[in-house]
Amino acid sequence: MSEIVRLDVNEEWAHSGIIKAGEFCFLGYCVGNVGGTIEEQVNGAFDEMERRLGMVGLTLENVVQMDCLFRDIWNIPVMEKVIRERFHGKYPVRKSIQTEFAHVGGENGLQFQADAVAYAGK
Repeated sequence: MSEIVRLDVNEEWAHSGIIKAGEFCFLGYCVGNVGGTIEEQVNGAFDEMERRLGMVGLTLENVVQMDCLFRDIWNIPVMEKVIRERFHGKYPVRKSIQTEFAHVGGENGLQFQADAVAYAGK
């Protein structure tokens, strides 16, 4: 049986930023540039995702599935533009969900969050 490795642990939130379990890595709550434009926040979330993936030697191209959460679902085209720029044609399957974030800053704060699964096998 493969070992489960929890990294980027935040004790205050009782949260692991990335968990490697066998040939898969699970990432949650990837956010960045909170308070910026939607494009800045999408890029910030992918920057954070990339940082965590780097902890286990992976890149965005290893991502096979994403759940993308938006405050305003009509910002999907902005995310798609950023994905085209950053994933180099290695697009993951994804779903997009609109939600009210429970985050400091309210409507002017968090606009985008991504959770992901990445493949770490050969």
